[in-house]
Amino acid sequence: MNSAKLNRSLIACLLAGVAALAPMAAPALAPAFAQTSAQRSFSANDLPDVLLMGDVDPALRKAQAIVNGDVITDTDIDQRLGLVVAANGGRIDDAERQRLRLQIVRNLIDEKLQMQEAAENDIRINEAEVTRSFERIAQNFKRTPKVFEDYLHTSGSSANSLKGQIRAELAWSRVLRRKVEPMVNVGDDEVQQVIDKLNAAKGKDEYHVGEIFLSATPETLDAVMEDAARITGQIRGGASFVAYARQFSEASTAGLGGDLGWVRAEQLNDKVAPAVATLQPGQISDPIPVTGGVAIMSMLERRQVLAADPTLALLSLKQLTIPLQANTTEVQAREKVAEIQLATRGMGGCGGVEAVAKKIGGEVATNDAIRMKDLPAPLQAILGKLSIGEATPAFGSAEEGLRVLVLCGRDDSQIEAKAPNFDEIYAQMNDERVNMRARRYLRDLRRDAIVDYR
Repeated sequence: MNSAKLNRSLIACLLAGVAALAPMAAPALAPAFAQTSAQRSFSANDLPDVLLMGDVDPALRKAQAIVNGDVITDTDIDQRLGLVVAANGGRIDDAERQRLRLQIVRNLIDEKLQMQEAAENDIRINEAEVTRSFERIAQNFKRTPKVFEDYLHTSGSSANSLKGQIRAELAWSRVLRRKVEPMVNVGDDEVQQVIDKLNAAKGKDEYHVGEIFLSATPETLDAVMEDAARITGQIRGGASFVAYARQFSEASTAGLGGDLGWVRAEQLNDKVAPAVATLQPGQISDPIPVTGGVAIMSMLERRQVLAADPTLALLSLKQLTIPLQANTTEVQAREKVAEIQLATRGMGGCGGVEAVAKKIGGEVATNDAIRMKDLPAPLQAILGKLSIGEATPAFGSAEEGLRVLVLCGRDDSQIEAKAPNFDEIYAQMNDERVNMRARRYLRDLRRDAIVDYR
């Protein structure tokens, strides 16, 4: 798996106000409190006005967990939660927020353990590295670092929360590089076997996929499957796969939003490959039990092994747009769609588009140089099957009107996908084995840790 592991998401903020009564009360209270419970009881009416000797601080934050002496506060948790919610456009209900909090606590505990192990091995992270990573993430959000900081603040998070996560990821990466990678071996013959399989698979499908991996033991598998099913449901409901991968995935691709890159079936787990093969771009799999845990896969793109990439085809299109009246009913819209479909079927190719537009009250626009990959995935699937001169079904909305694309020309890419690279396959196999050992390493740290939940 790709080893470039960096950024991720954010979370934090549980309000915990604590009113501190001074050890000294008003003089009139002393006799009442001095008596034993056997003498008499008292009610609120018996109490005089109380003078608070300490301040009530509504911003006071409480410890939620102490990991080998290092504190995790409710602020840490809420600020991480804030970014996850923001990344999903706020579309998270209260029950899901609570479940996210529990997962975030587990993640923060792991981060503390990773930072402690780094310190134990005298690994220090230069703040300049953290800052550069933060700036790259800001750039991904198309914001300057200052504007990105403000964005995090308004989302209920903070720059410090994200930088803390970046720092932990960098530190853990250095620990693995020093203590785990030297123990991992990938033989040249193993790499060559994969290359031979890939060459033999020329013309078959390959996939650009994303992954979320949740570790599990036989004892915890059922619970982890339930968590994975919940995550799948959230993503299918519109939540961000990238945000969930960054926060919850335990694979090395988590920092990349789960992006595994282009892979062939031969490079995937035997249980994962059949599930991935059934996915279309934009779809995600059901949770898949695999060795050591559970996987959720996302299909980003697909193409054929060592063949010209059809998504690079250059298309010449005409777009026919038919506006709809504001008061158009669904029945009227369906009738209009049927009229458009009948007209475009018999228009005789691109040369007849203008005549059809005039007949049904539409407008025509032309684009002679658009890449297939730049179109929405559903349109790619339709246009890929069309012959020159054929039209797509009508699509659109009441606000934007109905549209039809007519395929006037297609120049297929002559660039074949590059042959499998020895170093790339070696790196992927090496990363998979490092990840497996890293999960065992972290499991041992959890087992030996003293965690005090508050």
